[in-house]
Amino acid sequence: MRVLVVEDERRLAVALQRGLQSEGFSVDVAHDGPQGLWLATEHDYDLIVLDIMLPGLNGYRVCAKLRAAGNESGILMLTAKDGEYDEAEALDTGADDFLSKPFSYLVLVARLRALGRRTGRRRPQVMRFGDLLIDPARHSCSRGGTEIRLTAREFAVLEYLARRSGEVVSKRDILEQVWDSAFDGDPNVVEVHVSAVRRKIDAPYGRTALETVRGAGYRLAADGG
Repeated sequence: MRVLVVEDERRLAVALQRGLQSEGFSVDVAHDGPQGLWLATEHDYDLIVLDIMLPGLNGYRVCAKLRAAGNESGILMLTAKDGEYDEAEALDTGADDFLSKPFSYLVLVARLRALGRRTGRRRPQVMRFGDLLIDPARHSCSRGGTEIRLTAREFAVLEYLARRSGEVVSKRDILEQVWDSAFDGDPNVVEVHVSAVRRKIDAPYGRTALETVRGAGYRLAADGG
């Protein structure tokens, strides 16, 4: 899932970004309200971790503007405040969940996964491509009933291609969705991960579900190859 973290405490924002990336999330970060609102408007995020006390535009107003614009991303609000009125205001402005600082990182991740399952963005729980099954909620993949073990990043690559099955997806799109929009490393990391996924979901079964379209990108066959 793609996550936007809007948090003005830079050390906390960086820690959340690194931690969530290690869990297989693709994470972008904003440090003030206007930047967070702009990113959430320009990009398609599954989940938004939104601090309430933000410079420029507070979290309540960011949330309200997103909901007024029809944005359906799952929103988890963070605040240093504690009290039922703050929680009620967060939920009334359109947030889906609420967590007070200081919080447990494990609880944050669990709530994000639960929120992702609840909101769903009208996506199917299990995606089927022939005998290839991909279950985002369980973070699992199987072929012909045989479980296939993928790393968190490999699964994120496969899930994104699956959501756009039949389409040619560029390397840049994969970088922005699975890594983050500010990624400045070697873009060949995409090729490395696609090759690893292909070795696991296709090669052992004599299939060709994951195709390379020369000069354009990659495509997951809708029929599972």
